[in-house]
Amino acid sequence: MLLLPMSIARPRRAWLFAGLCTVASVAGGMLGYAIGALLYDSAGQWLINLYHLGDKVETFRAGYAHYGAWVILLKGLTPIPYKLVTITSGFAGYNIWLFILCSIVARGGRFSFVVAIVLNRYGDIIRAEVEKRLGLWVALLAAVLVFGFVIVFWLL
Repeated sequence: MLLLPMSIARPRRAWLFAGLCTVASVAGGMLGYAIGALLYDSAGQWLINLYHLGDKVETFRAGYAHYGAWVILLKGLTPIPYKLVTITSGFAGYNIWLFILCSIVARGGRFSFVVAIVLNRYGDIIRAEVEKRLGLWVALLAAVLVFGFVIVFWLL
């Protein structure tokens, strides 16, 4: 969430910020892996049920036998909650080192380094546009947040 504004403010440091975001995301993934491997019966099951994704866990487990790395890479790039992938990877006993490597590629590629490339090249132009129309951008962000909460509460 902070990668974008920080990189707009300092486009030259976008690579550093992207690296930190990737490290934090992979560390969170390792925590999810640990939950799946060590605590699935208690905390892991609760977290999966919180997101109403219990029926998808068995599908993922079966998929790991055939697709392993592809599952992690593709799910890490999509908006499907990555928590599901991390917990399931731990629960399925997937190779931790391959999991970490795939997580670095997927999470770094998904948001960190794509944002870093764009903002490193065009950050000054984007910052000038945001500063020029700050009120509009804040109003749009507020509308998106309110709309997101309305959707979440409507779906629950």
